[in-house]
Amino acid sequence: MREPNQILTARDLMSTSLVTFRQEQTILDAIQALTKYGVSGGPVIDDEGRFIGILSELDCLRMLASDEFYQEEQEEGALVSQFMTSGGKTIPPDLGIYAISHYFLTTSIRRLPVLAEEKLLGQISRRDVLRGMEEMSRKRLVRKRYPDYLQPA
Repeated sequence: MREPNQILTARDLMSTSLVTFRQEQTILDAIQALTKYGVSGGPVIDDEGRFIGILSELDCLRMLASDEFYQEEQEEGALVSQFMTSGGKTIPPDLGIYAISHYFLTTSIRRLPVLAEEKLLGQISRRDVLRGMEEMSRKRLVRKRYPDYLQPA
């Protein structure tokens, strides 16, 4: 008898090495981190690691569209808290890949923070879901070629 396909969860897919931000951090420092690490956004957390919101490239572009960018004295002191998106959609670590992909298909969200008891555990991006799809496909191919082969060694 064949083993059913294992459905990957947020815990299986999430990235745990994240670029995170603090509300009191300057927006220019945050922009520098985004460009340095080549990421399009990251969670904003408090001192206890609780999720507060997200800072994305789009949020940072709001600074350019605001008067803050043109007032030099304001620009240097502008904070992440002024431009971040507070709250937002989060997911639990046991949410399956199909539900996660549904969020990405039906919203413009590019990343979903994974929380347990308000603490940030990791984050899932669209690319993480694609990696999960690839992994599930590989496992299915092994079972298809070798139907009596239940688990890799």
